[in-house]
Amino acid sequence: MNRVPAPWTRTRLRAAPGAAGALALLVALTACLAAAFPRALDRYADAGLSRAVEQVHPGQSSLQVSADPGLGGKTADQEDALRPESVTGYYESIVDTVESPLAVDGSRSAYGVRSTSDLIAAEEWLPRPDGLPAQMVLAAPNDLAGHARLRSGRLPRATGGPVTASTGRVEAAVTEETARTLRIEAGSVIHVHGRDELAVHVTGVVAPREPDGVYWSVWSVLRTPSLVRTPGGDPNAPRFWRGGLLLPPEAAPALLGTDGGPMRYWHLAPDTEALHGRDLDRLSASVASLESGPGTEQLRSMLSPFAEVETGLDAVFTTYDRLRGDIAPLVSVAASGAGTVAAVVLLMTGGLAAGRRRTELALLRARGASLRGLTGRLLAETAVVALPAGALGLAVAVLVLPGARLLPALGAAGAVTAVACLALPLRAAAAHRAVRVHDGRRDVATARPSRRRTVAELTAVALALGAVELLRRRGATGGSGDLVSLAPVLVGVIAALVLVRLQPPVLRGLARPAGRLRGAVGHLALARAGRTSVSTVLPLLALLTAFTTAAFGGSVLAGVSDARDRAAVLAVGADARVEAASGPLPSGPLPSGLPGRLAHAPGVRGLTEVSIAYQAKTSDGRQSLPVAGVDPEAYAALAARTGLGGFAPDELTRRDGSGDVLPALASSMVAERFGTQPFPVRMEDGTFVTLRITVVRDRTPALFRDDFLVVDRAGLSARAARPTVLLLTGGGLDADALRRAAGDGASVHLRSEERARYVDSPLQSGAERVYTAAVAAGAGYAALALLLSLARAAPERAALLARLRTMGLTPAQGRRLLVLESLPQAVPAVAGGVLTGWAAIRLLSPGIDLTTIALAATSPSTVPAQLRADPWSLAVPAVAVLVLTVGVAAGQAWWSGRRGAVTELRAGDAR
Repeated sequence: MNRVPAPWTRTRLRAAPGAAGALALLVALTACLAAAFPRALDRYADAGLSRAVEQVHPGQSSLQVSADPGLGGKTADQEDALRPESVTGYYESIVDTVESPLAVDGSRSAYGVRSTSDLIAAEEWLPRPDGLPAQMVLAAPNDLAGHARLRSGRLPRATGGPVTASTGRVEAAVTEETARTLRIEAGSVIHVHGRDELAVHVTGVVAPREPDGVYWSVWSVLRTPSLVRTPGGDPNAPRFWRGGLLLPPEAAPALLGTDGGPMRYWHLAPDTEALHGRDLDRLSASVASLESGPGTEQLRSMLSPFAEVETGLDAVFTTYDRLRGDIAPLVSVAASGAGTVAAVVLLMTGGLAAGRRRTELALLRARGASLRGLTGRLLAETAVVALPAGALGLAVAVLVLPGARLLPALGAAGAVTAVACLALPLRAAAAHRAVRVHDGRRDVATARPSRRRTVAELTAVALALGAVELLRRRGATGGSGDLVSLAPVLVGVIAALVLVRLQPPVLRGLARPAGRLRGAVGHLALARAGRTSVSTVLPLLALLTAFTTAAFGGSVLAGVSDARDRAAVLAVGADARVEAASGPLPSGPLPSGLPGRLAHAPGVRGLTEVSIAYQAKTSDGRQSLPVAGVDPEAYAALAARTGLGGFAPDELTRRDGSGDVLPALASSMVAERFGTQPFPVRMEDGTFVTLRITVVRDRTPALFRDDFLVVDRAGLSARAARPTVLLLTGGGLDADALRRAAGDGASVHLRSEERARYVDSPLQSGAERVYTAAVAAGAGYAALALLLSLARAAPERAALLARLRTMGLTPAQGRRLLVLESLPQAVPAVAGGVLTGWAAIRLLSPGIDLTTIALAATSPSTVPAQLRADPWSLAVPAVAVLVLTVGVAAGQAWWSGRRGAVTELRAGDAR
């Protein structure tokens, strides 16, 4: 009878379905996280680039092409060049000139004809603030009906045959703002001067559909009239109104009969949905080609030798690239830390499986199995589980995060799957190169590292030192290379290797005095810790890398939060600021009843009145110096609470015998200028006060300048002491309630609103989310690594407890034994992790500036955001590791006590 051999893979999977399921779950989860990382970065980069383009003025984000109708040519040819058929045809040709990947959004683009010079309107009924007549800009844009809603009248059209340069009457529309400001209505007629007077008949009033779009905002005068002064730079020059008239496209040739100098224009709005951060170099090349490259030459040969192309996209792309370059290294540090811990866990999983099957594999080798055949079978066995799990994780990442590149995610998931597939075969091949039945003891206290290991450790030390030195010199910039991203990881690697080297002599040193103590539990625990297999490198590496990553990432997040809090306090001066707004500088006293109303607003706990004179003059009368009058007690408390130039109240209080001299708190710049001698200051109400600087501070809550003075407002005149600013403190301030209480005559500025304004790019928020996810993933994998290291020794510990219970060991002693046995691994990991995290931050902080990720690109970085060690980021992981270690050991002792000892005491058991 022929026996059919059972397939190896199917047999092994049926023999250990739980282990196969756990491996599949681990691989799927890790592959999903690995694939999600590059896709999330792509999405954040794309969103950040789109936001950067959308935030700037349409005049900067659009491609503005302009061309004359053919200078020096025949009038008929110029008229044909201005007709809508010609302008539209050239628009399509210009769009074809734009090189990929830069795409044009046709629905938001605009083109047409406009006058380059303003035309004087002779109507007396138009507003004349200083006696000068209004001036008009005439434009014939495309598709006015699609970009505006008709409010009254009808849209303009060309009547009476083709419009030419000699046409004396055309129709036009105006926007609601133009009609309201210049008192224009449907039926009005405006005559503009030129070679021949042109009568413009207004037929309708329209409202823009997208007032902030390219169609209306590149030349805002078409939407909103402006009051301008005559040229010359005189601030007191007479003013006149400047407005826009919207002609139908067919009426554009009529501009040739005016002095407006008609010009064809094409404003191309970029398609923000088609912008991708990965294409930034190609996008910049496309813009450069249109501005001063082959694209420009092509446009000039097609339109006019004098055609011009203007855009601000190149500056937008440069700013975005700088922001991305500053943030990318910080994100890569978090990714490398979490990735290292995940890789260690996968390797430990393979090592755990190889250790559990050591006897089985040794027996197969003894019975003639070749090393290649054994490795191949183990690889096939693992691949059957890991490959579908990796594909599942990749599919989940692609579905959850659509709209990103597939290749980087595929590579990341493939790397995870490859590590999972190769961990067990390679570990088994290394352990069973030679055929042997018994390996002998390999204790931590007796093992000696080989020369190869010593060389590898020294190489890792050299790499870590090089990375740290490179980061300290260059900073966390893209030019520092990938080695910088691995610097915190390499610091953790070095700490793990050092701890493994130091552990044997420490254990030997502790075992001797422990043997002289009463009771056998302590001595037995140290003896057991010294007899564990030499496999503590990977668990220590996982724990220390996770510690370093968590400390680094937590400190980054804490530093970002602190920087935003600090910047918001510097910008507001308190939790909320209420001031009278009039012109570029707040001025004017607040209503007398306003402080009482605001004091009873929800969430307000404190209110400080401040009288600020921005136009106070020094003795020479030529330089303004802001002077803030405060109540010393309340203001000192506010300064101490906000950390902005704290001082003692009596330092601003006028002492007896000081005469009329008021003590003053001054900035360093003002103190350097005036010294400590009394000097007069003329306030805005014309009164004089004599001040002497007694306190010098760099900052103060009321003023955000480098030059300021703060005095006791009790020494000011009644008019100068009237409050102009109210600084509020409290938690959970209601912005709507404060604004209702303040009314229309005052502006309310909240610190929370100012803080939220600092995140103006998805790159910033995305980097924070990636950092948070990386720290959480690293912590989870570190906990899993700790559990795997404890699980590897679980059968042996269970057998030990069973044997010791037959000798009279109590349950409490069993729990204490397992806890003490696990501490030689956990305590060095905790101590080394805290020290490593702190040292990594101290070593790397000089090269890392968090200002870019913390504050918006448009925010003034008054205080640089530096990386500092966060105590919570160091303490929480340490406590978590100790709690987990003790909890697992105690749980194992409790579970072993509930089980019978028969299974653990079987004769011949290798445990």
